[in-house]
Amino acid sequence: MSITFLIFLLLISPNALPAIGRPHCSLDPIASEVRNTTNSLKTYIIYVQPNHATAQSDDPQELERWYRSFLPSGVVNSGEPRLVYSYSRFIMGFAARLTDEELADVKKKDGFLHAHPDRLVPLQTTYTPEFLGLHRDQGFWKDSNFGKGVIIGVLDSGILPTHPSFDDHNMPPPPAKWKGSCEFDVSLCNNKLIGARTFTQGMNAMRTSQGAVQLQAPYDYTGHGTHVAGTAAGMFVDNANVVGQFTGTAAGIAPYAHLAIYKVCGRGGCPSSDILAGLDSAIADEVDIVSLSLGGPSVPFYLDATAIGTFRAMEKGIFVSCAAGNSGPSDSTLSNEAPWMLTVGASTVDRSIRSTVELGSGVKLDGEAVYLPMSGEFIQKIYQPSDSTFLRLPGESSTLEPRALQSDMLPLVYPGSVGGPRAAFCLDGSLAGIDVKGKIVVCDILIKNISTVDQGVNVKGAGGAAIIIANGKEEGHTITIGVHVLPASHVSYDDGLKIKSYIQSVLYPRASITLVGTLFGISPAPAVASFSSRGPNRADLTILKPDIIGPGVNILAASPFPVGPSGATTMFNIMSGTSMATPHLSGVAALLKNRHPDWSPAAIKSAIMTTATLTANDGRRIPDQNLNTADFFALGSGHVNPTRADNPGLVYDISSSYYIAYLCGLKYTDQQVSAIAGHFVSCSSVQSISGTELNLPSFMVPLNSTNHYKLDVFRMVTNVGAPNSIYEAQVMAPQGVSVVVNPQRLTFSQVNEKATFKVTFSREGSGHGIYRPGSLKWVSSDGNTIVNSPIMVQIV
Repeated sequence: MSITFLIFLLLISPNALPAIGRPHCSLDPIASEVRNTTNSLKTYIIYVQPNHATAQSDDPQELERWYRSFLPSGVVNSGEPRLVYSYSRFIMGFAARLTDEELADVKKKDGFLHAHPDRLVPLQTTYTPEFLGLHRDQGFWKDSNFGKGVIIGVLDSGILPTHPSFDDHNMPPPPAKWKGSCEFDVSLCNNKLIGARTFTQGMNAMRTSQGAVQLQAPYDYTGHGTHVAGTAAGMFVDNANVVGQFTGTAAGIAPYAHLAIYKVCGRGGCPSSDILAGLDSAIADEVDIVSLSLGGPSVPFYLDATAIGTFRAMEKGIFVSCAAGNSGPSDSTLSNEAPWMLTVGASTVDRSIRSTVELGSGVKLDGEAVYLPMSGEFIQKIYQPSDSTFLRLPGESSTLEPRALQSDMLPLVYPGSVGGPRAAFCLDGSLAGIDVKGKIVVCDILIKNISTVDQGVNVKGAGGAAIIIANGKEEGHTITIGVHVLPASHVSYDDGLKIKSYIQSVLYPRASITLVGTLFGISPAPAVASFSSRGPNRADLTILKPDIIGPGVNILAASPFPVGPSGATTMFNIMSGTSMATPHLSGVAALLKNRHPDWSPAAIKSAIMTTATLTANDGRRIPDQNLNTADFFALGSGHVNPTRADNPGLVYDISSSYYIAYLCGLKYTDQQVSAIAGHFVSCSSVQSISGTELNLPSFMVPLNSTNHYKLDVFRMVTNVGAPNSIYEAQVMAPQGVSVVVNPQRLTFSQVNEKATFKVTFSREGSGHGIYRPGSLKWVSSDGNTIVNSPIMVQIV
C-alpha cells in the first residue's frame, strides 16, 4: 500500500526566508503516489543479496545487471525507464517504479531481501562558536586546526557555491582519499567546496505524472542547504549580519573542514530513494562526517532508508549526525532514532534581538524581532533607557519625517476578541472590518499555518502600524524570529497573556514598541526549544533519545539569496530548527576527528555525550520552553560542550557486530536485518541483545514483572585519557530504584585499555511515574574528568 505524506520544509522559521520565493509550509500530495490501485506505478526501494559475481566486483554495470534481473521480464522488455537508482555495493539494492503485481513478482526472485515504498521526509553563525566556548586564538578550536583535513558530507537541498562562506582562502587541497566529483562548473568548486552532486531521480519519478521535473544542478533554491553547510563548515566572513543585526564575524563550527554537497531535497521534501543514493555516494567518496538535517515520522529501522544508509556509513567509519525533528514539545515525536547515529535536538542561545513592548499601564515586556524600514521609513533606536533618537537610513533626505510609531503610545488591539479565531491569528483577509489602522495589532502565533512575517504582511495590508506576536502555550518562551515588514515584537506565552489581559482591562488600551537591538548574556540559556522533538523512542523504547542538544534557535548562517526588504544585499539569514542544531554537532565531530583520527564513530558520539553540559548560564538545570527543568527525553545527555569532548577520559565504543545482535534482538526477520546490514544475517546464529545491553553512554532500563523488577546491565569503557588513571563511580539513583555499580573503581595503566563494569538496577521502595531519571558518573581521582551518563528507568 502506498505511503503518502504531506511535506513541508521543517524550518521552524519559514518567516526568516525572504518574502519573494518563500516556499509554502506544505505541498499537495504527489498525485502519482496517492492512487491506491494495483496497476498504478509507485517507487519502491528493494534490498537484495549480492550474487557471486557482484560480491567479487566493484563494477557498477555488473551490479545493475544483477538488479535488473529482479525486474519482471515484461518490464525489462517494455523499454520503459523503470529503474530509478542502481545503488552500489555499499547499499546493495535498487529503486524502481513498479505496480503491486510487479513487486510481488520481484519478491519471488532468489536473493530478494526486503522492499518498502519510497517516501518523502521533510527537511528538519556569527556567535554560536563563542557560545559553545570556541575561541579563534586559543584552546580546542585552534588546537583542532578548525577541522582541517576533515570532509563533511551534507545531504540537503544544495548550496550556493559562490557564497563567501565557501571561499577556500588558506585551505589545503582535499585529502588524497577523496573520490568525489563536482557537478558545478569546475571553477565553482575549490578546496573548501570539494564536491557537489545532485540526486533527484526519486523526486522526478514521483512527479512524472504532474510533468514537474526537479532542476538537476546542485544549486540551492530553498536556502536550507546553504544555511546548514555554512553552519557546519562555513569560512570566516567579517561583518556578517541580517539587516544590521547579529553583526560579527560569521564562521561555521569547523571552518577549515572540506564540504561535499549531496543535493537530495527540493521544495517538496526529500525522497528516501534520493537520500539513499546520496548516502551511497558519500560512502564511496570517503567523507568523514555525514550531516542530515532531515527526517520523517518514526518507522521500524528496516523501513527507514536513512537508518539503513547510515548503518552502512557507520560500518565504514563515518560519523553521522541527524536532526531529532521539529514536532515537539509532544512526547514520542522523534525522527532518526537508530542507536548508530547521533540524534540532535535544538536549544536556545544567550543572544536576543530585543524588542520591548511598553503597555499604557507602564508594564514593560521584552520580546524579540528583526525589522528594517523600507525607503522613507525610520527606525527608533534606544541607546539608554531614557534617551531615544531617530536614526535615518543611509542616503535618505533630511527633510523626511519619522513615521507615526515613536516613543509615544499607539492604540492597541487584539483582533481575536472581536473577529473570532481567524482574526486572532491575523490570517489573510481576517482583519477586514476590524479597525486596526494606525494601531499596534496583537496576533496569536500559528506557525504551522502561517509565518509570523506573513502575519505582519496582513497587518500592514490592513493599515496596522506594528505587530505583537504572542506565543501559544506550546511555544512557551521559545521565540523564533523573522525579518519583519513593520515594527514588531514577538513575546512569550506568559507575556502575551499579560498583554491581552491589559487590553480587556482598560477602555483605551495603548502601547509602544522599542527596537533595542542585539543583546548578549540573556538568561537562562541554553534552554530546550519548544519545537525540538521529544522521546521516548517509538522505534525502540530501550534506546534513550535524543542523544544531545545544540544551538538551533535564531541561528545566523549563509543564505543563497538576499534577506529583507526589496534591495537588501544581506546574504545571511536567521533560521531555527533541529536542522540548524545538527550541523553544529557535525562541525564538532569534525573538530574531534581532526584531533583524534583513530576514534570510531561510536567513540566520537560517546565523547560528545558524556561531556555534555546539564546547567544553564544561571547555574540551574537546563530548562524547557516553559522554564521547567528539562528531562532526558528533551535534552538527551545535555548540551554539547566541544572543549570538554576533546578530553572525555573514557569512551563507550561499539562495533557493527553488536548493532547486528541488537537488530536481531528487535525480533526482526533475517531478511529485514540483512537489508539493514547489507549482507545476509541468520539471527538464529547470533546471540541477540536488547537496546539496554548495547554499549551506549546512556542507560534506558525497563523494570517489569518479566525481569522481576531487577536487571543487570554491563558496559565496557576504553581509556582515552591519561595512561595511569583511576575513576570512581558516583550514582544519582532514580526515585524508588536501587543502583549498584560493581566495581566501584576502575584503574587504568595505559591508553586504550578497556574495563568492564556491571550496573544492577532494582525497584526499591516507592516512587512516582513510569519514567524515573538518574545518572552515573565516573570521576577521575584528580576530579578534573567527569564521564557522565543519563539514566532513565521505566517501571511498568
